[in-house]
Amino acid sequence: MSTELEIREIQPDEYETLGRLMVEVYSNLEGFPKPDEQPDYYEALANIGQFTEQDHTQVLIALSADGKLLGGVVYFSDMSMYGSGGTATGVKNASGIRLLGVDPNARGAGVGRALTDACIQQARDLGQAEVVLHTTMAMQVAWALYLKLGFERSPDLDFHQEDLPVFGFRLRLGS
Repeated sequence: MSTELEIREIQPDEYETLGRLMVEVYSNLEGFPKPDEQPDYYEALANIGQFTEQDHTQVLIALSADGKLLGGVVYFSDMSMYGSGGTATGVKNASGIRLLGVDPNARGAGVGRALTDACIQQARDLGQAEVVLHTTMAMQVAWALYLKLGFERSPDLDFHQEDLPVFGFRLRLGS
């Protein structure tokens, strides 16, 4: 597979494809709750395009050189729209990243990094002081990526999604 990627905002005719991909990715994570355990979460994944209806919110997608949808992420330029548990929605002068998912056949091709980098760049362009995100123990590949990119654990952002511990991270952006 070519590593040439296009990162752009999702179009309405791509909502369903990304939603199916997200449900597949998250439901196959070992140690992550299944759809019958957290139906509301999976409904949000399946209907990921609805995030585009919120202010200060974008859904970004990664496409291969031949136009195949390889992954997506939700970017929040205002943390009040972030919608997680815990204290993250009160963080000021920050952007947030949620629901990063990559097609299993595209893992290792830099898709997750390209999507995360695009979100970080948007936060920089807005003059934000930091980028906030959450992950779980089941998401070790993403966790390692975030640490590699300079994100640091931020226990003040931790919360529980039902019985699932969710861990906060911050990337402080220099001026």
